Amino acid sequence: MSGIDLDAFIHTHSQLLAEVRDLSEQQAKWKPAPQIWSVQEVVSHLVDHSFVISFRIRDILAGTAARLPAFDQDAWVSGQRSNEGRLSDILDAFQAILEYNSLLIGRLSEEELEKSGINFKGEPVSVKAIVQGFIRHVHGHLGQIERIKQASAMALGNA
Repeated sequence: MSGIDLDAFIHTHSQLLAEVRDLSEQQAKWKPAPQIWSVQEVVSHLVDHSFVISFRIRDILAGTAARLPAFDQDAWVSGQRSNEGRLSDILDAFQAILEYNSLLIGRLSEEELEKSGINFKGEPVSVKAIVQGFIRHVHGHLGQIERIKQASAMALGNA
C-alpha cells in the first residue's frame, strides 16, 4: 500500500486522546461563543467526518456513479447536541470507526486505493486521497482543540 500511512491513520486516535486527556467536563464543553465549537463538539465532528469518509470510500469501491455527498458540519454538530453527551463515548466511537476503516483500508490493493469518485465540488477524488485528507483533517482539528483549550484556560482561570 504505497502512499497511505496506515499507522498515521490509526494514530489519529491516540493523538486526539493526548490532546483531551486532562480536560475536565467543564473544559471539554466550554465554548468561547455560542456559534464556536467546544472541544467536545470538535471531537464529535471528527466522528461525523469518520462516518462521511466511511460512506465515500465504500461508495467508490462499489463503483456507484453518484456524486459523493458533502455535509453541513455545523448543522450536524448542533443537531445532535454534541455537548450534552460524554466525551469518553465520543472518543470510543471515533476509535471504533477508525479501527473498522483501517481493516478495510489494509485489505485494499494499490489499484483499489486509486479508484475514484466525484466529490461534491465535481472533482475526482481517490480512496487514497480521502484517507490522506482525513489524516490532515484530524491534524488541523488538533490545532483547533489546542486553541480552544488555551482560550478556556484563560476564561475559566485555569492558566
